[in-house]
Amino acid sequence: MNIFDYVRPASVDEAVTAGAQPGAAFLAGGTNLMDLMKIGVAQPGTVVDITRLPGLDGIDTLPDGGWRIGALVRNSDLARDPDFAAACPAVAEALLSGASAQLRNAATVGGNLMQRTRCSYFQDPISACNRREPGSGCSALGGVTESHAVLGWTDQCIATHPSDFCVPLVALGARVEIAGPDGSREIALEDFLALPDDEGPGGAQLGAGELITALILPEGSSAFAANARYVKLRERTSYAFALVSAAAMLRIEGDTIAEARIALGGVAARPWRVAAAEAALAGKAADAGAFAEAADLLVAGATASGDNAHKIELARRIAVRALTLAAVGTPARMPALPASVFANGADAHA
Repeated sequence: MNIFDYVRPASVDEAVTAGAQPGAAFLAGGTNLMDLMKIGVAQPGTVVDITRLPGLDGIDTLPDGGWRIGALVRNSDLARDPDFAAACPAVAEALLSGASAQLRNAATVGGNLMQRTRCSYFQDPISACNRREPGSGCSALGGVTESHAVLGWTDQCIATHPSDFCVPLVALGARVEIAGPDGSREIALEDFLALPDDEGPGGAQLGAGELITALILPEGSSAFAANARYVKLRERTSYAFALVSAAAMLRIEGDTIAEARIALGGVAARPWRVAAAEAALAGKAADAGAFAEAADLLVAGATASGDNAHKIELARRIAVRALTLAAVGTPARMPALPASVFANGADAHA
């Protein structure tokens, strides 16, 4: 690990000033940054410790019924907050499927949004990677690509975003609150996590010195609380990143779906939401035919970025599974193995 300076600002304004200096990096939970520093991928000249900044650790309901979650709220605290978990159960389930208890106790909400891809070529300093060094190329192309993108990728980058937490957040239309040298701004999480294009590899849209201060869940997020699930297919059920995942949330009136939200994880550089798939579910019965139609719309246009065509079918099936479990209903208690594909409707309510 390279030598670096360490500063601990006392306010958000001081943090923004320190973070705007060339080579600076913010430190919150450190569960991703420290790993990258140890392997030489991240080499900040200054580490700006924001862990003690005041006012960034609250979980608050908003007057319109939405939620404001401070960037320094720990993942474990948010997942276990009884009011939040009752209102947004798919978000809580995603958090609890995302890492070990030790990591959840350290990791923060803001850091989760900012975590870097787990692409092995990004994490290998001698491999070409446009995310690590823009313009250097992408060694993943033609390489080992089982876990890489099948939607929204270009030759600039075929990596996926690793977060479980972000999948239901994108489905709910969450926004990111940001403080920076030019003042505060908000941006939809779906836009904050930019896809690659022909010019660049995409990634988090955060400028020099900009700091995530909160996550905003909009009015109506709790309307799906009765029928909401997150499902994750992984190589081992305990604490592995998703090969594919899906968050599904339904608002059911009688025997009909009045409104639906669904997003896929593990398939692109950001969680993948398709408005047409959600619209196709509205007004339909919550049955296998409607779920299959929505899943087909979700993966429309998917193409393999290497030896990973199987992920397209896996994504379609995980979407159907998540919708099926959501239709059964949110479990009265969190499943013993949150987000596991081995759970069925009956097990979820046991």
